[in-house]
Amino acid sequence: MNWIVLIIAGLFEVGFAFCLGKAKESTGSTSLFWMIGFFISLTISMFLLYKAVQTLPIGTAYAVWTGIGAVGTVLVGIFIFKEPAEFWRVFFITTLIASIVGLKLVSN
Repeated sequence: MNWIVLIIAGLFEVGFAFCLGKAKESTGSTSLFWMIGFFISLTISMFLLYKAVQTLPIGTAYAVWTGIGAVGTVLVGIFIFKEPAEFWRVFFITTLIASIVGLKLVSN
């Protein structure tokens, strides 16, 4: 169950990065809306990470959490913010995904 909580925490990390990117693109009250979303996502992500590390090793949980956030944020950048999807960028994101899966496989 805590692996599911950890995955959800990682998805909220992607959410706060997305909100930060949208806040950067917007102005006025729209920017404020995205910053509120950023802080809500950040709070939920941190709380869920805290809950997950109650039973998972901190090193593994933190690495998986940041890995999910990194992969998700790069994908959001490519698909939503139209950042380049160059070969080496995709290659290293793929190796990061393999590393996250590997950590799960070798962890309790």
